[in-house]
Amino acid sequence: MTESPAPPHAGDDEALRGRALAALLTARERTTLLTDSVDDHDLTAQHSPLMSPLVWDLAHIGNQEELWLLRGVAGREAMRPEIDGLYDAFEHPRASRPSLPLLAPGEARSYASEVRGRALDVLESAPLGDGPALVRSGFAFGMIAQHEQQHDETMLITHQLRSGPAALTAPEPPRAVDAAALPAEVLVPGGPFTMGTSAEPWALDNERPAHQRDVPGFVIDTAPVTCGAYRAFIEDGGYGERRWWAPEGWAMVREHELGAPLFWHRDAGQWLRRRFGVTEPVPDDEPVLHVSWYEADAYARWAGRRLPTEAEWEKAARHDPVSGRSRRYPWGDEDPTPEHANLGQRHLRPAPAGAYPAGRAPCGAGQLIGDVWEWTASDFLPYPGFAPFPYREYSEVFFGPGHKVLRGGSFAVDTVACRGTFRNWDLPVRRQIFSGFRTARDL
Repeated sequence: MTESPAPPHAGDDEALRGRALAALLTARERTTLLTDSVDDHDLTAQHSPLMSPLVWDLAHIGNQEELWLLRGVAGREAMRPEIDGLYDAFEHPRASRPSLPLLAPGEARSYASEVRGRALDVLESAPLGDGPALVRSGFAFGMIAQHEQQHDETMLITHQLRSGPAALTAPEPPRAVDAAALPAEVLVPGGPFTMGTSAEPWALDNERPAHQRDVPGFVIDTAPVTCGAYRAFIEDGGYGERRWWAPEGWAMVREHELGAPLFWHRDAGQWLRRRFGVTEPVPDDEPVLHVSWYEADAYARWAGRRLPTEAEWEKAARHDPVSGRSRRYPWGDEDPTPEHANLGQRHLRPAPAGAYPAGRAPCGAGQLIGDVWEWTASDFLPYPGFAPFPYREYSEVFFGPGHKVLRGGSFAVDTVACRGTFRNWDLPVRRQIFSGFRTARDL
């Protein structure tokens, strides 16, 4: 059992330089759209205590780029050392960031732009194919592109939480062409497979190293659980039945009087939702969004099923039983295209269940990449042989039973920050994130 070899760009300096440049430019284009689409008041306001002001994210993006590319790779002096503490995510919790002496919107834009110009100069001359681990295969540049895209997703969450009219628009995702003909669930046979990666050059530390897992056979949903299916749980009194809920989840339901996913409300007998400033009917065929781990777990129990483990999810997404290899993506080793998955904030909503037939895995499951982050049953833990790199605070400090793993990415995630091995994690109470789920069962 092996994983796919490194992608073809992994060892070629010029190809790596081109890939890194494209990733950095794509990320900055998205950052600019997210911050230029609102006025300075919205940039500096805190739209929820769960999130930073957008202007903090903007300057933090620039500060991290300066820290790793200008100081780390190029060895340059700090441009503005006095602001490092302001934009240290571990030094100040999100709720307190509006009270800090943050850079004003104009200053933040100028700072991020100046850092970017200097970083592109570094990219032109940095040796990428070999050398220290930080620059080998262009890792530092890929890490920074992923970091910016992760904050672009965070800023999109802030856009969803802000009040007022819509500031963003996007075309509709493709429809499902054969949803009615798809089976509700598919079989994933038991046996070993290769989990994680040692070959993907821009994989982050928690994705490494590749290792063998023996997973008993199981059955998993062909598509993420839809709003219509979740509505049946609601209408059957799911939020009022203690037996479906983990104790902490039941306490959350009672304390906050929850009765539906975040942003849903009922009006004149119809379920509506607010999505980026627009109120619309809840679409029954779309994967449910903005549910916590506790809600996903309760639904699965109600349905007589369970959440898949992280290893089960990855085996369903990557394992090719014909070759015995673990693919980079469900469809193969090639990078995602718009035909494979709903990524990159291209549509600003999940596609209907059954969309993207070109993106299906060998087992037959679809939409494992993009659309919604999928909660798994697993705690966020290190793989055997894990080594923190390049800093402990990216993954290691979060390991333990307090955080649950999400897999697969969402419509808000860019391709550079979404792989078959990519691991996300969050507290099980989180609902503002673009999270959904699918269920599984034992054979």
